[in-house]
Amino acid sequence: MENVEKSKQPQHMNKMGEMPIGKLIFNMSWPAILSMLIQAFYNVVDSFFVSQIGEEALAAVTYIFPIQMLMISVGVGTGVGVNSLISRRLGARKMEEANMAASHGYRLSFFNWLFFLLIGIFLSRPVMELMSDTPYIVENGIVYMRIITIASLFLMVQMSAEKILQATGNMMLPMVCSLLGAVVNIVLDPMLIFGIGPFPEMGVTGAAIATVIGQMLSMAVGQILLFKGTHSVQVKLWGWKADKSVIKDIYAVGAPAILMQSIASVMQFGMNFILGSINETAVAVLGVYGRLQSFIFMPVFGINQGVLPIMGYNYGAKNRKRLMETFKKGFIIAFVIMAAGLCIFQLFPHQLLAIFNSQNSQSIYDIGVPALRTISICFLPAAFGIMSSSIFQAIGHGFMSLWGSLLRQLVGILPLAWILARISGLDLVWYSFPLAEIIGTVYFAAALRYVYRKEIRRLDEAA
Repeated sequence: MENVEKSKQPQHMNKMGEMPIGKLIFNMSWPAILSMLIQAFYNVVDSFFVSQIGEEALAAVTYIFPIQMLMISVGVGTGVGVNSLISRRLGARKMEEANMAASHGYRLSFFNWLFFLLIGIFLSRPVMELMSDTPYIVENGIVYMRIITIASLFLMVQMSAEKILQATGNMMLPMVCSLLGAVVNIVLDPMLIFGIGPFPEMGVTGAAIATVIGQMLSMAVGQILLFKGTHSVQVKLWGWKADKSVIKDIYAVGAPAILMQSIASVMQFGMNFILGSINETAVAVLGVYGRLQSFIFMPVFGINQGVLPIMGYNYGAKNRKRLMETFKKGFIIAFVIMAAGLCIFQLFPHQLLAIFNSQNSQSIYDIGVPALRTISICFLPAAFGIMSSSIFQAIGHGFMSLWGSLLRQLVGILPLAWILARISGLDLVWYSFPLAEIIGTVYFAAALRYVYRKEIRRLDEAA
């Protein structure tokens, strides 16, 4: 009977429990990695064009970066909860419950948009006036923030569709959506910022509009792929009532994931505030670092997206061996990527900064070179933290990921940054990043050992 039920599952779901793990991770991850790299490239190109306007323009966009991170946190965090629930239900062969998880997740994306719509309307000016007293930075930051928040509907719906598709093991279609949006954004950036062709010169406003147009097209393609294609789950738009238990299951993983990623936004906000009180050039440097490090972290997040449904499926199927093999191989790949990134940041910081220093400002190099070399030390321990977070999310223990992120990016980094800034200004403040990452590694190692002994090693017994 079990073989009969198994044969009824779509072939691309069968591979989650049968294909060799190394090959499966590659097949599941490379579209996400490519998509993430494209997104990282877009972030760099976007900041590159903004930096051509001037250092103050780059600072204005950097001040709003935490708000963008918060939007992505809410969208991705909800998607992680939906992804985890769908994967576990498919692994347990509960197909109708998987459909309801997908349907709830899609509807929740509209409520997420309403939240940021209100933030954009009412909080744009207070946020910018809190962060800076430079008129140019304040006014351009307000406009940029309002545009990206009020139009965040496209981003929220797009991310919902992508996470639903990824949960079924389909990583190619989400890549297509991300690729389209990023390419359109990159093409429109210089045209809208500098007024090329039929477009007027709009500066920072043009950068925001280009971002929104790219997100809108990604969303449109995502809807076609989600509703016109054949998938393991079906999203129902009408004819059903929300089930509190499904929403609770989604946010049992999704809420910690949102909070975990939102912590990064709070950290960025706090670091901008600390650095801005010392030197606003340091804020621009932190913005440059954020764009550059995405080339290293985004592939690791792509691995994370690839292994999450694999681990969730095999956890639901009570297959301990495949679950742990996926974690171990995912960590090895992530560590290699991070080690390569560390070498690049240590050897070529001046060249990396030059990408965003069109005016050849010496202060950018004076502050940025030691900053990049110091912060990049955190890359190696971060690999373990990211992969540990993925296994906690996959098996439904999202709060364990949350506590680790709190240690790494809030309880650790901001107090350390504040103390070190008071001791020695910018000379020591950058060390808060690697020190906080080491604290997080200790926590994740202890938490993973606890979960393995209490739960994971007993999976085969329960099969």
